[in-house]
Amino acid sequence: MSAPLTRAIVCGNRASSAEVQSMRAKLIAILGGILLAALPAWAHHSFAAEFDINQPITLKGVLTKMDWVNPHGWIYIDVAGADGKVVNWAIEAGGPTALLRRGLRRTDFPPGLEVVVEGYKAKSGAAKANGRTVTLKDGRNFFLGASDAPGAPPQ
Repeated sequence: MSAPLTRAIVCGNRASSAEVQSMRAKLIAILGGILLAALPAWAHHSFAAEFDINQPITLKGVLTKMDWVNPHGWIYIDVAGADGKVVNWAIEAGGPTALLRRGLRRTDFPPGLEVVVEGYKAKSGAAKANGRTVTLKDGRNFFLGASDAPGAPPQ
């Protein structure tokens, strides 16, 4: 509370209109800050909301980029279909901190790297999947998914 308002309350005087307006503005700012801070958690989704556990997929391709962003990292790979057409797939991974704990580093994913990703297709039918594992060309194999994905190791 501001000093003038505190004095007004202690002395039994009513707060002035300007003091009430100031308090309202502070309250609105605080509530707005709380709502903005909660947006990332609200925007987060569960595995089942976007991906289909009944549609497993294995993708062999060439990495085009890796985004280390929260709440999930993303791997993008070019995959050649049976018809020879190349499609760029977006593969959702765990968050950067989870990937680091599993032994993965940003430098493990240079563009041009050949990878095999096992995961689950998006319900929408888009070229998007939730990654379960990634196998690098040197044979290293890592759990790639988020902690709520099927087969996730214990935290």
